[in-house]
Amino acid sequence: MTPSVPKTTRTIVLANPPIGEVQADTFKLEEWPLAELKDGEVLLKMLAFGNEPAQRCWMDGNTDPRRLYVEPVKQGDAVRAFGIGEILVSKSDKWEVGQRVTGVFVWQEYLVVNEGGINGEAAVIPGMSEWIWLGIFGLNGLTAWAGATKECNLKPEHTVLVSGAAGAVGSVFVQIAKKVIGCKKVVGVAGGREKCDWVKSLGADDCVDYKSKSFKKDLQAALPDYADVFFDLAGGKVLDVALTVVARHGFISQCGALDIYNGKPLELTNYREVIYNRLTIKGFIIIDHMGSIAEATGDLGKWVQEGKISFTGGETVVDTKFEDVPKTWQMLFSGATRGKLITKLV
Repeated sequence: MTPSVPKTTRTIVLANPPIGEVQADTFKLEEWPLAELKDGEVLLKMLAFGNEPAQRCWMDGNTDPRRLYVEPVKQGDAVRAFGIGEILVSKSDKWEVGQRVTGVFVWQEYLVVNEGGINGEAAVIPGMSEWIWLGIFGLNGLTAWAGATKECNLKPEHTVLVSGAAGAVGSVFVQIAKKVIGCKKVVGVAGGREKCDWVKSLGADDCVDYKSKSFKKDLQAALPDYADVFFDLAGGKVLDVALTVVARHGFISQCGALDIYNGKPLELTNYREVIYNRLTIKGFIIIDHMGSIAEATGDLGKWVQEGKISFTGGETVVDTKFEDVPKTWQMLFSGATRGKLITKLV
C-alpha cells in the first residue's frame, strides 16, 4: 500500500448478541488493521449501507445457528450489511479504481474485498437515485419480484393483500401486482395516513392504517370478498388480523416479520382461521431464487423504463457519521421511514 492509503479502519462489531431489544452495548466501535492487498483484491471506501430487518435475525443471541438460513454474525464479528463502496486501490483484473460496486460487506469505513465478493457495479444512472442498487435493483427489488412472480404466482384475477406496503420490498411488490400483473384488487397495509396515501399513489386500490384503533374493521371493509393472496412482511398484529380476511384455501407468503424481530413476542389469537379455512402459509427467503437474478434484474429494469415501477419517494436517505451507523439502522423498527432506508456516510 502507498502512504496515502489507510492502514486501519473503524469497524462496528457485534459486542453482545441481542436477546430482545437492541441495547446500548449491543455494538462496539473498534479500530481494525487493514490487510495488504493480494492479487484479485480491491480496497473499498464505503459510501452507503442498505438497512435490512433481516440483519436483526443474523445477530440474534437466542437463535440456533443450525436453524438460520445464513451464517450468523457472531460476538466480535463486524456487522454484515449490504453496501456500496468506491474502489480506491485495485489488484483485480475485473475492477478499476474509481468504480462503485455493491455487495454484502460489513460495517467498516474501508474494506479489503476479494473480487469474488463483489456483486456488481453500482453505476450512477442518469435520472435515477445513486442508491437504487440497494433498493429496486438490489435485494429488495429482487425479493418483491420473486415474491410476486414465483412464490405467490400472482394472476390478474387475484385479490392481493400486502403488509409493510410502504417499505422497501412491499412498495415494489404493490407496483408489480397492480401495474405489471394487473391484479384485480391490491390492498396495502401501512402505518399512518401519509404512508397509506403514498401506497395508493403507487397503484394500490386501498391502504389500511394498522395504527388506527379501527384497523380490524377497516381491513375487513377493504376486503369484503377476502384476499386470495397475502404477502406478509410484518407478522405480529397485522398477521393476526389478516388471517380473518384471507379467503378459503388462500395463500400466505411469509416473507418477513418485522414486528417480532426485535424481541417482541408473537401473539396469534386468530390462528384457528388457518384450520377453518385451510390456508397455506409458506416461508419465503430470496436465497431460494438466486438462480433467477438475471431474469429479475432484466424485468425490473424494463418495468422501470416503462414507468410501471416508480422509485419516486421510495427512499429514506439519512446522512450518517460512521459511529452512528447502528442508530440509523434501528430506525427500521421505529416505523419512521418510507421505502428503502439508506445510510449515507458523511
